Amino acid sequence: MNIPPITSIDNALKTYYNHSEIGNAEITALFGRLSSATVARLKALVKDEMAKRDMYSYGMYKVNTAVAFEVWGLNINDLEQRRKKLQELGLYCA
Repeated sequence: MNIPPITSIDNALKTYYNHSEIGNAEITALFGRLSSATVARLKALVKDEMAKRDMYSYGMYKVNTAVAFEVWGLNINDLEQRRKKLQELGLYCA
């Protein structure tokens, strides 16, 4: 499955640090408008990885945020460095 692009670095960082688990609303905010089927597929990828790690979520319809970012290829350290570099170059717009 192709992972859609994030809406913004700030949004990704906010989602990562504000939520230990994410659901449909947070996933839609992270990637933008998605079909319910796409959101379900994204969550299924994470739930499969969580099962391999013997992890469970607190919310029935949510997935672990850290595992989700890992599965979707969103490296939080890389995102932080990119934001910092944009700030250094004076190209950062909040």
